[in-house]
Amino acid sequence: MIEETITYSCRSCGSEHIIRNGRNKCGNEQYHCKACGCYRVLRPQERYPAEKKAQILSAYSERMSLRGIQRVFGVWRTTVLRWLQQVVHSLPSLSQTLLPPETDDGLEMDEVCSFVGEKWFKRWLWTAQCRRTRQIVAYVIGDRSETTARKLWQTIREGYRDCPVFTDEFNVYPLIVPAAQHHPVPKGTGLTNHQERWYNTLRQWLGRYTRRTLSFSKEDRFHQLVTCWFILQHNLRIQQASLTM
Repeated sequence: MIEETITYSCRSCGSEHIIRNGRNKCGNEQYHCKACGCYRVLRPQERYPAEKKAQILSAYSERMSLRGIQRVFGVWRTTVLRWLQQVVHSLPSLSQTLLPPETDDGLEMDEVCSFVGEKWFKRWLWTAQCRRTRQIVAYVIGDRSETTARKLWQTIREGYRDCPVFTDEFNVYPLIVPAAQHHPVPKGTGLTNHQERWYNTLRQWLGRYTRRTLSFSKEDRFHQLVTCWFILQHNLRIQQASLTM
């Protein structure tokens, strides 16, 4: 006959000086710690395994709305956003996802419009993309002013800052990009096609950026969170593909 003894300790302070304290409103056994005074569940259960979480977040990245996820998977939308925050915080920073710059690199800069809460509250995503790698080397979200554009330029890391920069003829870019590097081109020339094509991909994956959409963020922090998630995942896919070549 084999007997197994399990010793529980407090999940807050680690003390073994705990006593049973009935059940919580969900029916789970809980304890009271005599050392730190906290009340916790004795045997916490993981309702959603990691595979299920990954599946739900994958559906979210494929333009499925939060309310759609709630209807299909039965997961409350605030729970999905909490998972997303955890995932984004675990990802490397933007600079860590970038491939090393080369001497013949060039950048394309452009901006795309979305909104948060109401259509009058426009939020512009400014991006700088490396032509060779197709990675987003810098981005910023704000209004369509010189102040936001200057933040984008200051965010570009060393090594890419000296590259030639191709933009459209928007009158803000000459104010932030040195004249020796700046190459403004009219629409339709094809010299900013890589950036325009990336915006098409962005619209296909994130409903928030689709033209004339009813999918939008209610809070600016979630709009920025989802955008950051998409950009980091995009850069990481390119980085990982380069390592396998």
